[in-house]
Amino acid sequence: MPLRPFLARTLGTTVGGGLLAGGALTAYAAWEARQYTLRHLPLPVLPADAPELRVLHLSDLHLVPSQRRKIRWLADLMDLRPDLVVDTGDNLAHRDAVPAVLGALGGLLRVPGVFVHGSNDYFEPRLRNPIRYLLPDDGKRRTNVPQLPWRDLSAGFTSAGWLDLTNTRATLEVRGVRIAFAGVDDPHLGYDRLQAVAGPADASADVRLGIAHAPYLRVLDRFTADGYDAILAGHTHGGQICLPGGRALTTNCDLDPARARGLHRHTSGGRESWLHVSAGLGTSPYSRIRIACRPEATLLTLTPRVGPTEA
Repeated sequence: MPLRPFLARTLGTTVGGGLLAGGALTAYAAWEARQYTLRHLPLPVLPADAPELRVLHLSDLHLVPSQRRKIRWLADLMDLRPDLVVDTGDNLAHRDAVPAVLGALGGLLRVPGVFVHGSNDYFEPRLRNPIRYLLPDDGKRRTNVPQLPWRDLSAGFTSAGWLDLTNTRATLEVRGVRIAFAGVDDPHLGYDRLQAVAGPADASADVRLGIAHAPYLRVLDRFTADGYDAILAGHTHGGQICLPGGRALTTNCDLDPARARGLHRHTSGGRESWLHVSAGLGTSPYSRIRIACRPEATLLTLTPRVGPTEA
């Protein structure tokens, strides 16, 4: 065969095969982004005589009112009968999403709950190249876009009885267990005011929990050094586009990718805390894709401490 026709045919086959493979991967990534998953994890942070508590950790819903499948899935979580709900932000992805969020959570709003906001609660999402998510954080925050109705979201949560932990500390009793909280506004935007919550955690509480949207190390270090038993956060999407086996390539903050999701330990100031990072339930509405990282909520079962940490 003459060289020119051979090269043209070979190139056409290669390009065609590449386009086919790329299309198949994109279709899979779009499918996986809709495979909502419930994780179950034990968290040993309670005194020996305390009853176990079921804590539902929600994060990064990025809800658009038209996402009916996600709304139905969220509504069904009430069947878990959690004792406490912790929402670590980025609930919104559309200016009309507040009624959809409140409606989806439905019965969960009648359960004791606490919340903080993330950047995507404050500002409208914008179209971006999804590959940029895999690049190192350039430190730029795109706040020159319209705000979302986050005040309405806060009002909906607080009117239902949930505690707003924005740069504040609070205490809540759940089934006779006294829980001390410290929360910060979104560290990704630099809205966290650690000095407002700094200081030793309430030693008289049965358990102490730190709450933040983005798990930046400065926040984890402060909460851990101050004696919080566990820290709950979101933001990372678990890496969102991961290698096979779920190995994250990035966290979109300064947390190491090995802790992009799940339950881990964090050390600071000679102390250790548990760290739970939720991979979250959503994505940007402009790129609804996930690879090797299904969207998730987590039911954490708080159990008695074991071993030397019990003291």
